[in-house]
Amino acid sequence: MALLELHGIDVFYGRVQALRGISLELGAKEIVALIGSNGAGKTTTLRTISGLMHPAHGSVVFDGKPLTGVPAHRIVSLGICHAPEGRRLFPRMPVIDNLYLGAYARNDRPGIAADLERVFTLFPRLQERRAQLAGTLSGGEQQMLAIGRALMARPKVLMLDEPSLGLAPILVQLIFQVLQEINAQGTPILLVEQNATKALEIAHRAYVLETGNIVMSGTGQELLQSTEVQKAYLGV
Repeated sequence: MALLELHGIDVFYGRVQALRGISLELGAKEIVALIGSNGAGKTTTLRTISGLMHPAHGSVVFDGKPLTGVPAHRIVSLGICHAPEGRRLFPRMPVIDNLYLGAYARNDRPGIAADLERVFTLFPRLQERRAQLAGTLSGGEQQMLAIGRALMARPKVLMLDEPSLGLAPILVQLIFQVLQEINAQGTPILLVEQNATKALEIAHRAYVLETGNIVMSGTGQELLQSTEVQKAYLGV
């Protein structure tokens, strides 16, 4: 059974329908990518799972239990953590305080300390910058902090929205290597990413969204080799 499932999700912004019957699933050990052009509905899908958007029809099921009507803060407590596009850090607070805020719903001090060490192992730069204000970090460092903050909640599912946006190629490579390491350590990842090639290279499975519809799905390698995907999203 999948850990996270969406069944027939319809979402509207006013009278405009953003998602049309979306159904997808994420297994307990998977990286699943959502690719598509701007406005396809990728971010809306993540926001719906997070409880920030409410579907008009359909259901979201996590670990066998429906999330319909569950408030966003409770969804975080259940184990779904969302690192949004734009990072949304607290720029006037130090790196270390931003990380601790990721664990705001926890009270297990030994576990929090262990997860902080895990984040510093994954991102040594954050340990070097732990006293620095988040707003003064480079773009790559801010993305590391956004991912690290989400990990401090000890997520059962990690959702990432455009983690490589605006980063230099060498940092993009680093971020994707770390995502694979996080997944290998046992955290499933639902990834929205404009860099479709990199996303498909690390994804076990992927879905292609167009104007709120899933138009194609398969393994990452299958979609990498698809002529339609190559023409539309990979620049081939």
